[in-house]
Amino acid sequence: MTTRGIVLFAHGSRDAQWREPVEAVARRVSEQAPDARVRCAYLEMVSPDLPAAVAELVAEGVESVHVVPLFLGMGRHAREDLPLLMAELRQQHPGVHFTKALTVGQEPAVIDLLARLAVQPPR
Repeated sequence: MTTRGIVLFAHGSRDAQWREPVEAVARRVSEQAPDARVRCAYLEMVSPDLPAAVAELVAEGVESVHVVPLFLGMGRHAREDLPLLMAELRQQHPGVHFTKALTVGQEPAVIDLLARLAVQPPR
């Protein structure tokens, strides 16, 4: 059986509280996919970055890595930086199969969820 990894890839912030929702998503992913190794990775300002998170997974025997960009918009980071990082990862780890999800902001389910939250009465 192939050991799979899932990396939640977010922008990053110096504010430690900013990471809390990303890490909460990681915990939920781990609950829903107990067979997967789940990591968070950040583009800048905090560790681990994407190459470090992937290296950790590879060291644990992961043979397949699915990167999930937690970006609402398809800006420069998602459009330009991430494809370059993915190409570098494929070169560094030729025995690992890499896939990348759409940015979460491109997913119809996320758009629908955000719309439902927007129209809910204030709490």
